[in-house]
Amino acid sequence: MPLTDAKIKAAKPRAKEYTLNDGEGLALVVSPKGRKWWRFRFQMNGKRTGLSVGTYPYITLQDARTRRSQLKTLIAQGIDPSRKRKEDKRRTSASEAFEAVAREWFQKNLAGWSGRHAKTTIERLEKNVFPFIGERPISDLGVEDMLGVVQRCEKRGAVESARRVRQIMSQIFRYAVAAGRAERDPAADIKGAIPPARKVKHHPSITDPKEIGPLLRAIDGFSGTFVVHCALRLAPLVFVRPGELRNAEWSEVDLEACEWRIPESKMKGGSPHIVPLSRQAVAILIEVYKLTGPSGYVFPSVRTASRPMSENTINVSLRRLGYDKEEMTGHGFRSMASTLLNEHGWHKDAIERQLAHTPKDKVRASYNYAEHLPERKKMMQAWADYLDSLKAGGKVVPLFAKAN
Repeated sequence: MPLTDAKIKAAKPRAKEYTLNDGEGLALVVSPKGRKWWRFRFQMNGKRTGLSVGTYPYITLQDARTRRSQLKTLIAQGIDPSRKRKEDKRRTSASEAFEAVAREWFQKNLAGWSGRHAKTTIERLEKNVFPFIGERPISDLGVEDMLGVVQRCEKRGAVESARRVRQIMSQIFRYAVAAGRAERDPAADIKGAIPPARKVKHHPSITDPKEIGPLLRAIDGFSGTFVVHCALRLAPLVFVRPGELRNAEWSEVDLEACEWRIPESKMKGGSPHIVPLSRQAVAILIEVYKLTGPSGYVFPSVRTASRPMSENTINVSLRRLGYDKEEMTGHGFRSMASTLLNEHGWHKDAIERQLAHTPKDKVRASYNYAEHLPERKKMMQAWADYLDSLKAGGKVVPLFAKAN
């Protein structure tokens, strides 16, 4: 009786190795340690032999059946699959296999990437690509092979991963073409075959203190323009919406009073908003004031001072640091602050007011934008000190409301 995915998943290890037959020579072998792998048994020249066709779950039931069909076709043509595999390995130089070329490309680009981006890239290749086409000569791979790789990602619901994997494969092929080891980039041909990712309302954010420190250190090491670097450093300290940050004007900032007063015309909720500025935030603003002050936009466009920096600047900068949109966004600094301030016992109303979450009663909101201001000032300084300690990686400054 043919196997099913449910039966395969339910197969438990026993004292001795055993097999589950799918039929037509294909069987799943289950080891005493629980490892599962596919074996295809066949007869050639009167001799019965077997051939491994991959490890489960990297090679799915459908994948194994496809390989069985391919091997049966070879046998029908009088070709010994075992001998052919050995000959193919000898004929194909290890340096021309897709995995070898990919790792070579990876090493050449490593110096220009953040540690996080490098880790994410190689993990995507090792999980989604190498098990399926890694041993194949890169020059033999075509559109169908590329499509097979991304469709496996799509089937498990990882559409964004499919998109990223295609981009990585395309970069590897472009490298191979430039090196004369491939004629074209088949991954480019399937760009339109990946469905658009579903729009999600949540804003990915890093809220684990162990991961916030590396993020802040990466931001400190950002190699973009000075103005963007200052905006990126300020974003976690003030946790306003990205649009409010990029549209900040010097006329709204009082460095002596340590306040940034955003007019209602710029606020999502239509009410004015006060952002108490910590010592760290003021220090950053003083730095950028020397270049962009005393009037106009705090963070002007690189092209013209009469316009603010582009709306996607913070997100693009995070991408450059190796954080993709599934991990962290400019809006995510708000979630980061909200999560940790709530966890550490700060007054919920003070947090909500600082996030500029408008109450249902908008009239009340317009008259109470300074509500909880003394606690908010204390909270914003405690938050900045806490972030500094996470970035330093030493003893963490308490963020608990009672400690402040």
